Amino acid sequence: MNGRGAMQGSTIGKIIMTGLSQRVCCVALALCLLVLSGRRSFAIGAGPEGLWRTPVHHGVVEVYDCGDKLCARIVTSDILQRDPDEKDVKNRDLALRDRPLKGLTVMWNFKGGPTDWKGGTAYNPQDGGTYHGSLKLVDSEKLSMTGCIVFPLCQSQTWTRIH
Repeated sequence: MNGRGAMQGSTIGKIIMTGLSQRVCCVALALCLLVLSGRRSFAIGAGPEGLWRTPVHHGVVEVYDCGDKLCARIVTSDILQRDPDEKDVKNRDLALRDRPLKGLTVMWNFKGGPTDWKGGTAYNPQDGGTYHGSLKLVDSEKLSMTGCIVFPLCQSQTWTRIH
C-alpha cells in the first residue's frame, strides 16, 4: 500500500466515526430530554402497575404485582362515589353478594410480561361473571384488557393510565 491508500482509508474512517458520533450524540440527547421531561417511557420500562381509568362508570382500577403475577382491584367509580358501601350484588355466588366493591380484587393470576399477560381471570361486577382474561400494554398510557367466555367470544376495553 502506498501512502495515498492509507490516507484514503483514514479519511473514510474519520467520516464513518464522525457520522457514528453524531448518531450517538443524538440518541444521548434524546434520552436526556426524555429523563428531564419527567415522564416514564414505555421504551424504558413503564410497566402496567398503577392506576388506570376504565371506560365504564369512570372506574379506577389499581393494577399491582401479586407474587410473580398481576392482579387488580377496584379503587373507585361513579357508583362508589354515590355509595362507598356498595356491595357486589350481582355476583352469581349468593354467598359473595355482601362483600364491598371498593377494594374488590377483579383480576388475578395474569402471567407473562413485559407487554402481554395471559391466563388470568377477570371478574366483572357489572354482570357478576368471571372470564378468562389477557392484558396488553399498548404503550405507557394505554392498557388493553380482554375477557372471554370462551374464545372467540371475547370483549376488550382500553384503560388509560392515571398520573
